[in-house]
Amino acid sequence: MSESTEKIKAELISQQYIASDEIATVVYLAEQLEKPILSEGPAGVGKTELSKAWAAATGRPFIRLQCYEGLDETKALYEWEYAKQMLYTQLLRDKLSQVIEGTSSLTEAADRIASEEEVFFSERFLLPRPLLQALMCDQPVVLLIDEIDRADVEFEAFLLEVLSDFQVTVPELGTIAAKHQPTVFLTSNNTRELSEALKRRCLFIHIDYPTSEAELNIVRLKVPDLAPKLAKQAVEMVQALRQLDLKKSPSISETLDWAKALVKLNAKQLDEKTMANTMTVLLKHETDIIRAKRALSRGKGGRRDPRDFDPDDFSSYRNVYG
Repeated sequence: MSESTEKIKAELISQQYIASDEIATVVYLAEQLEKPILSEGPAGVGKTELSKAWAAATGRPFIRLQCYEGLDETKALYEWEYAKQMLYTQLLRDKLSQVIEGTSSLTEAADRIASEEEVFFSERFLLPRPLLQALMCDQPVVLLIDEIDRADVEFEAFLLEVLSDFQVTVPELGTIAAKHQPTVFLTSNNTRELSEALKRRCLFIHIDYPTSEAELNIVRLKVPDLAPKLAKQAVEMVQALRQLDLKKSPSISETLDWAKALVKLNAKQLDEKTMANTMTVLLKHETDIIRAKRALSRGKGGRRDPRDFDPDDFSSYRNVYG
């Protein structure tokens, strides 16, 4: 691993983000090649936090565009402040009267007013939204386009120009090019397939649930007040839960919430009562809670080969209850 990539890891860990070698390499290459990063993976595995940590590590402003169904370019780019325009129109009424004074027809009056319309369609009335904010900023920024898979295909197609040329066209003002090219992070929970055109413009990385060792390191970093033995037990239990056929497996963020809850409850060990009382911190669907509790109640016998893991049996994790 190169010295530059090691530096990226160190900068991220200074913001309490533990990056794998692969993540650090992709971030380094994105900076060097000036390409966006597209990260896919389950919800809550640190895709959004990566962009926040990198913004903090580099001291750059952080701008976020949250995607959703129905998002269009006007909501992502800019809006005209019509209320402000109307106010100025009222204040400048006398001046407008002078402009049209002496005209002999409505057409001539309209033409004179039209010649002054750049006054009302200038940057003083422009309300930039996240994409335009990132392009117009006087310093380099980190731009997060979060959950792009939730946006419509049409919006994804619109993004191609932005990500290729880092410029946009405002009909009333013309083309606005980026003062400084932003570092762009796109995230996707993979709820739909993204276009090849979008992927081709990005460096791709899949961020999955961490290994037991990596997740334990995250818990120790983020929740240092949790006793080491209990932290290890908690991570082992979360790793076991993810092997069940759940509607939504617990994410890293939920592991951290659970670890903090155990600290607040002054838990000394991870026993069945503690598990039963705090299960909803990890699992957010009733069917998942029922399945997990059933698996816990059936935990019998000794340790078995992990390849023979039975989703309805936590017996291979019996020692978690130490």
